[in-house]
Amino acid sequence: MDPNLISPETFERFLICLARVAALVGSMPVFSGAQTPMRIKAGLAIVFTLVVFPVVSQFLPRIPFEPFTLGVLLAKEVMLGLMVGFVARLIFTAVEFGGTVIGYQMGFAAANVFDPQNQRQSSMIAQFQNVFAILIFLAVDGHHLLLRAMVESFRMLPPGTENLSGEAIPYLMELTSRMFVFAVKLSAPILAVLLISALAMGVMARVFPQLNVFMLSYPINIGVSFVVMGLTLNMVAVLLAHEFNNMGGQVMELFNRL
Repeated sequence: MDPNLISPETFERFLICLARVAALVGSMPVFSGAQTPMRIKAGLAIVFTLVVFPVVSQFLPRIPFEPFTLGVLLAKEVMLGLMVGFVARLIFTAVEFGGTVIGYQMGFAAANVFDPQNQRQSSMIAQFQNVFAILIFLAVDGHHLLLRAMVESFRMLPPGTENLSGEAIPYLMELTSRMFVFAVKLSAPILAVLLISALAMGVMARVFPQLNVFMLSYPINIGVSFVVMGLTLNMVAVLLAHEFNNMGGQVMELFNRL
């Protein structure tokens, strides 16, 4: 066996590569959910590292084997991987936020279900849209895009060259504000129809005072919302696919600002 394959320097460089890959796998949508066992996540991180290590080994630094220096470098690599995962998670957060607003306006404020991915209660509509976003994410190969971005990151940002105090944090804040706008776009058609429905109910309450508008509004709002949701499902799929396709450019922009 070649002794260079098991030398301390090779093992150290493998750890540096593993830190970045494991942080991305641990924060990547779908794979980062609590329903994925920790052994599966660790296995995926190790397998991905074994695959990309021969390709990116030329970009890995050769540093003295010192615990403090190695620890600082590993912490930077973990932060970079978490940032990339955070960019992808923003889209799912916007989808869930938009679904929560829709569910509240429909009258499903108290109708929550357990979200196995995030291990908490969430709105029924938010859960539906989150599952739909996951399917679109996998359909457009969003996970492959993130893995390619991870490999490209070693060329653009060799370990130890990250500048976490630069423009990366303001850029992440800018992306966060964009995701709120994206959440409004997803929920706008249904919210507009519910607003028209509320105005119509108000007019009917004035015209027919004996009509129980409060009880009548619940089935009408729910029925109209589901109809509009079904009619706009293709539009939502197009918007999600567009955001997932732009995710690669956002990740590359993040690398340029680090």
